Amino acid sequence: MTDPQFKTWQSIQDEVLRRIHAREWPPGADIPNEADLARDFGCARATVNRALRALAEAGLIERRRKAGTRVALHPVSRATVDIPVIRQEVAALGKSYDYRRLSHAQAVPPTNVAQRLCPDEPCTALHVTALHLASGVPFVFEDRWINLDTAPAAATQDFVTTNANEWLLAHVPYTHGEIRLSAEAASEDEARVLRTDPGAPLFVMERLTWDHGRPVTLARLCYAPGHRIVTHLGTAP
Repeated sequence: MTDPQFKTWQSIQDEVLRRIHAREWPPGADIPNEADLARDFGCARATVNRALRALAEAGLIERRRKAGTRVALHPVSRATVDIPVIRQEVAALGKSYDYRRLSHAQAVPPTNVAQRLCPDEPCTALHVTALHLASGVPFVFEDRWINLDTAPAAATQDFVTTNANEWLLAHVPYTHGEIRLSAEAASEDEARVLRTDPGAPLFVMERLTWDHGRPVTLARLCYAPGHRIVTHLGTAP
């Protein structure tokens, strides 16, 4: 009998990734063969084959003819954008981190979001808004859309205690992305959440990540007034 939880190859890919990240299958470990995995997941063997093929193309597993499949000892780094963990950003300032989920619902993305999150065809999306705090003071307001066709496992997450930023980095691979930076006046809703005045200057970062040709998530991060980014320059040795 087919397990509805694993009805797509993407959902099987997510579960294999979860087991790898959780070290149920550590680097170098053999992965059960396709027939056993199909029986485990309650799906067709071809569906398992598609999931494993995608992971092999990403360099996360190694498939060897007549020798089976194993977790790569030295996985290829897939990230071409450096995505910071907001919790670590707050800790680097010497402040305590807190997080509050504000809203969570599956919804049809508005046109301006859909054009970037699902440019080729309509997609199912999860909309999550949240506030990240530094020592009790609003730090950044997060407005995030997740493409559930690319990351179906996100549909099972409520993001009440674990924020979407950290969960996606831990469970959903990405190959490349786009970052847009701007200075914008706070809207009434943004001002209310960030405890500032409407029209106050905000540093805004919009980040779109992709897994090959499939958009993963579009996040709009509005930092409270006074936020600054520090980078370091150096000469080559």
